[in-house]
Amino acid sequence: MYDLVIRSDRVLTAQGVGAGSVPRSVPGFVPAAVAITGGVIRAIEPVDATLETVRDVTLPAGQVLQPGVVDTHVHVNEPGRTDWEGFASATLAAAAGGVTTIIDMPLNSIPPTTTVAALELKRQAAAPQSSVNVGFWGGAIPGNLGSLEPLHDAGVFGFKAFLSPSGVDEFPHLSPAELLAAGSEIAGFGGLLVVHAEDPAVLDGSQNAGGTGYLDFVASRPDAAEDAAIARVIDVVRRTGVRAHILHLSSALVLPRLAAARAEGLPISVETCPHYLSFAAETIADGATAFKCCPPIRGAGNRDLLWQGLEDGVIDFIASDHSPATRELKLGHGGDFGLAWGGISGLQLSLPAVWTAARERGLGLDRVLHWMTAATARFIGLPAGAIEVGAAADLVAFAPDDTFTVNVDTLRHKNRVSAFDGASLFGRVHTTWLAGDVIYAFDDSGASPQTPAGALVRAR
Repeated sequence: MYDLVIRSDRVLTAQGVGAGSVPRSVPGFVPAAVAITGGVIRAIEPVDATLETVRDVTLPAGQVLQPGVVDTHVHVNEPGRTDWEGFASATLAAAAGGVTTIIDMPLNSIPPTTTVAALELKRQAAAPQSSVNVGFWGGAIPGNLGSLEPLHDAGVFGFKAFLSPSGVDEFPHLSPAELLAAGSEIAGFGGLLVVHAEDPAVLDGSQNAGGTGYLDFVASRPDAAEDAAIARVIDVVRRTGVRAHILHLSSALVLPRLAAARAEGLPISVETCPHYLSFAAETIADGATAFKCCPPIRGAGNRDLLWQGLEDGVIDFIASDHSPATRELKLGHGGDFGLAWGGISGLQLSLPAVWTAARERGLGLDRVLHWMTAATARFIGLPAGAIEVGAAADLVAFAPDDTFTVNVDTLRHKNRVSAFDGASLFGRVHTTWLAGDVIYAFDDSGASPQTPAGALVRAR
């Protein structure tokens, strides 16, 4: 007797169907019945199999059953800046977007996650409020170098460092010498270094007067800033052997450099984000500070090359970099890009946004889901992002052909600001299950969030 059986004509499974089935070389959509007990997938059977179960759910035509998205780049900002976001609102937004696991960045909370004590504060805040599974990154700043291993032992997934000012005083950036020291220290205990890679000298030399011009803002953070910073990270990887990851790549100029480093065998990976894959600088209006992020959204040709980087495997996966702030911080400066907070609120919309852009390029949903589920889960070493026997039943009923227009007032994150407001997107999340329990359900009357049921996850 199973607790739950979910049937669909399209299930993205990493295994064949039926008893004794073996893993597929490439996951694909098949008709199947997924049987769940105790929050774990126990069997994958033919869609019309007779199975004894407490609950038997058949998805309507047009809905696929897929793994929950694993988003490895989310700024929750609690404690300390909970007016920007918080675990309750962020994880509701995640569940509504088909995201079942998030990994929280060490800033912009106060205190940042740079000590074990600060990590415990975050865990205490997250545990009773979270609708999805939550893990944590630690931070590497000048003041905690030499004492990173206790955070690693406490279960953070790695250490974020900035190479240029972060925008908040409590999380200062690392100098070149400090980056080398951090790389050596993290390599010593087998950890992971994740980097916001913009070079401060290039940024200083590119400063302008700010103002409302979007292209002026892009010019203030040129491709060269990413290129110089990533070259420095590659050098540190080569010298120390540390595993390193480049966060939120916006510049396609750097792809050949990254490809060469990978060909050399260096342990370096890279992500990009939905906003870089969806928008283009040429179409962003002056004064539209909802689109401000660092590094910036660049031109359409650059966007096309980022997609090519994903297809070629130079870019490993896609994460949201959900970085919200209050409406006043984002929109309250008269459209001045020099004064507005830099960050895109996109957690709830990351899956439909990427899917919309991908289908315009003739890419299949299976490719999109690989970049947002299996690849992200593998990156952080969690047994998630797959529909297979023995996996947690973190699942999503997704209608890839449904369309909707984004209304920022209906989004679940705390402050109703998003660059995606008004966008027409394909793909609607209808149901999200966490360990076999419904945590989100959508109907024509709107979104129906369920009781928080998320768990705190640690690096293995």
